[in-house]
Amino acid sequence: MKNILKILIIFIFFTTNLHSKNDENFYRKIDLFGEVLEIISKEYVDEINQSETMDSAINGILQDLDPYSAYMSPELFESMQSDTKGEFGGLGIEVGMEAGVVKVIAPIEDTPAAKAGIKAGDYIVKIDDIQVQGKTLMEAVKMMRGPVGSKIDLTVRRKGEKKALNITIVREIIEIQSVEAEILKKEVAYLRLKSFNNNSSNQLSKKITEFEKKNKPVGYILDLRNNPGGLLKQAIDVTDFFLNDGEIVSTKGRRRSENRRFFARNGDKVSGKPLIIIINSGSASASEIVAGALKDHKRAVILGEETFGKGSVQSIIPLSNGGGMRLTISKYYLPSGKSISNIGVSPDILVEEQDDNFRINTENDNQLNYALKLLTM
Repeated sequence: MKNILKILIIFIFFTTNLHSKNDENFYRKIDLFGEVLEIISKEYVDEINQSETMDSAINGILQDLDPYSAYMSPELFESMQSDTKGEFGGLGIEVGMEAGVVKVIAPIEDTPAAKAGIKAGDYIVKIDDIQVQGKTLMEAVKMMRGPVGSKIDLTVRRKGEKKALNITIVREIIEIQSVEAEILKKEVAYLRLKSFNNNSSNQLSKKITEFEKKNKPVGYILDLRNNPGGLLKQAIDVTDFFLNDGEIVSTKGRRRSENRRFFARNGDKVSGKPLIIIINSGSASASEIVAGALKDHKRAVILGEETFGKGSVQSIIPLSNGGGMRLTISKYYLPSGKSISNIGVSPDILVEEQDDNFRINTENDNQLNYALKLLTM
């Protein structure tokens, strides 16, 4: 017990300002924590593993900060690193933690999760009949990974559905083709961006250049629905395609190095042509930067539904015990100075999904149909 208290005190000393006015209350809390642990070790109905209890306490501190910060034990940290190097399959979803369960930020198009019917906003409450409640986000992600071709059963709670949904998915290697582009009726250019990976801006730039030379579009639709985000640089480059100048985004954190501002360079690649951006609750992070910046500059009309609200940057930090922690180190701010975090971006024109058979870029896509009408009136 003394060793546990010693570790706890060292941990808290590194994460708390001891010169605050609340020092006295802080030390009382340390005493209280020790008292609780002592009672648990003596009175709890089952014998506990004190090392695991301390891991839970550390993770509790991190998860109390926000849904994206988490602790990884040495075993979990090592397995997560080795999994990314091997032939392991995934589902194709971006997830976060909310109210103790896994929340789907967005399913990625043409992945097993999307094909199985997983939707943005779904809550995963069980993984293969194992309750998610009590698991960390990293543990839940680890449970969802597995050999290619293996099956996984998810129990999902969905807004508007009274009963839980049971969804079986077969794991696959997730390969994302991030850009989809075509000319729709009346020479409207449609650009679907599914993620912000290393080559997204280059792919998008090539498509825009091709359209401008061959088709001379009357306007553009940039579809960011169910795009969970990705690389900050890609978000900046994509936004820059449609601006001549001005701030795109800024980041602010505790460290001076995390306080940065990013600006557009001269040259709108589409020469100021009308631009509509379609968003939904599965549009997160980098998607929100693009939509929010172009909305603030009044360069685009934003159509659809409110975005997810993930406006923060996480860093993976190795720890001395061989484990690691995922920690939020800064937040994104739009040109207006507004934070995206837990707020999201609101559309200029609210158009909600309709029809039970709704699918993006089909005849049942009422949001895309609305955008097309606006550009071809």
